[in-house]
Amino acid sequence: MYITLPELAERPGAEELSQAATPQQYRAVQTELLDALLRGLPVDQWTPEEIEVGNAAVEVIDSAVSDARSFIDGFLQQRGYLPLQQRFGIVVGWHRAITRYLLHKDRLGEGAEKDPIVRDYRDALKFLQLTAEGRFSLGQDDPVANSTSGAPQVVTPGRTFSLDQLKDF
Repeated sequence: MYITLPELAERPGAEELSQAATPQQYRAVQTELLDALLRGLPVDQWTPEEIEVGNAAVEVIDSAVSDARSFIDGFLQQRGYLPLQQRFGIVVGWHRAITRYLLHKDRLGEGAEKDPIVRDYRDALKFLQLTAEGRFSLGQDDPVANSTSGAPQVVTPGRTFSLDQLKDF
């Protein structure tokens, strides 16, 4: 998993997630409850009905996280990155952006070009495509680093003349 539920609770935050992820037949889950559920904290102060709605919202978030991961894996597989041996901050950011976009249904329309959620989603797609093409690196520890990158290497033949060879001249 590239991003965890506690990281999503941190950013974009439980308030945004409660508004976007609560199933339509329910009133938006309380921010504090969703935050506790995402972080794995005790929820005994809420009623079973409230917890049920909160769990339904967490299921929606889990589904969006899973879909976003599959989407990212599709791009990274093209370049041979999978399985990733470590977490890359940039991939976590892309995962967050795509998950947010998937949670916020119907974001296209008038003003979409100025919408930060749509903008972040499109940026993530662009960078994923560049990564799949080998034109963008995941960072310093990139497992599939392009062999032409880095400092140039100079290879020369051995010395023709040395001090030992020229001592008689």
